Amino acid sequence: MSTTPVAPGVEAVEAARVRLRDTVYQTPCPYSQTLSELTGARVYVKLENLQMTGSFKERGAANLLLQLDEAERRRGVVAASAGNHGLAVAFHAARLGIPATIVMPTYAPLIKVTSARRYGAEVILDGANYDEAFEQAWARVGRSGAIFVHPFDDPRVVAGQGTLGLELAEQVDGLDAVIVPVGGGGLIAGVGLALEARRPSVRVVGVQAAAMPAMQRSLQARERVRVGAAPTIADGIAVRRVGEVTFGLASRLVHEIVTVDEEELANAILLLLEIEKTVVEGAGAAALAALLNRPLGLEGRRVALVLSGGNIDVTMLARIIERGLVKDGRLVRLGVILRDRPGALARLTALIADERVNILQIEHDRAFSRQAIGATEVELTLETSGRKQIDALKQRLEAAGYSVEERGP
Repeated sequence: MSTTPVAPGVEAVEAARVRLRDTVYQTPCPYSQTLSELTGARVYVKLENLQMTGSFKERGAANLLLQLDEAERRRGVVAASAGNHGLAVAFHAARLGIPATIVMPTYAPLIKVTSARRYGAEVILDGANYDEAFEQAWARVGRSGAIFVHPFDDPRVVAGQGTLGLELAEQVDGLDAVIVPVGGGGLIAGVGLALEARRPSVRVVGVQAAAMPAMQRSLQARERVRVGAAPTIADGIAVRRVGEVTFGLASRLVHEIVTVDEEELANAILLLLEIEKTVVEGAGAAALAALLNRPLGLEGRRVALVLSGGNIDVTMLARIIERGLVKDGRLVRLGVILRDRPGALARLTALIADERVNILQIEHDRAFSRQAIGATEVELTLETSGRKQIDALKQRLEAAGYSVEERGP
């Protein structure tokens, strides 16, 4: 790409809001009593997973597409995306009659690929990660003359994402802080712009996956830093290098960037599913993961969590729920050594039942056990109410003479 676009101001965000009024849903931001009790803050959840395509990305994509002239629309658009941006471009391009090509990495979640195709876009899977997909998309722009719709580093996209910040300023009286998932930086830059103008006292906190903390590293280095590719369930914020426009804005507007790990993300997905009855993807759970696990000093403050998206494969959701249950202490695996005699397993399971613990799976190994002849090893996967019940069960089994080992997933 040639010259760096000029960063937008709040007037561009306000114009985007007018432009998007009949195009993009103003999502609710309800108060959560239970999350407030869990975190000690007064928590509001901005439900961007309720957008038509399941994420905040519609705001920026639609704002850019609506500003194309007729000649540009005829040329069509190309986008590179890990999923959500591609969905947003595909949906709004179809509404406007603009041909769209979306290049996604080969690992892109199936739900995002099939949804983009359903909206009428040509979807091409190319590249092992977002950066490789970006290069392929940019090459197509060079060959076809189509308009490139950048997922974050475009002032029109940033302004569109900033409409979320304008909504927050109106929806939460006395807002003290907002926690925003960060990938390339378009969302936090736009939200920061809006809040600087409407609520300058609001603290803007970003959160990234610990596996790919590009914005955090860049702000620390005071220049854009490229991080290595790494697997993360927060694929929506898995960006190796942030944008020039977004980095400049984040340097001025963001107060702090923190990171969360994969287990914390999984647990946050599970909590939101159980407590708020809302499905989010890994990136969408990042804000809650940060509030739960990092010392942000927001106790008693009004805090908005941006649940940025909800596009997650059902199979991935099932795996994440299991991992979350393990972290929460509601699934545990124990190894127990028994004497190899009739009734030994029955006596063990009776003790477990007495503690009101549910047995999900038993593996009873004689032939390949490392134990002495006359002993056998049993591995049990158990469903419990949490850490307290696990500890009580282990104490009871050990008091009954069993050797017990708690095992990781």
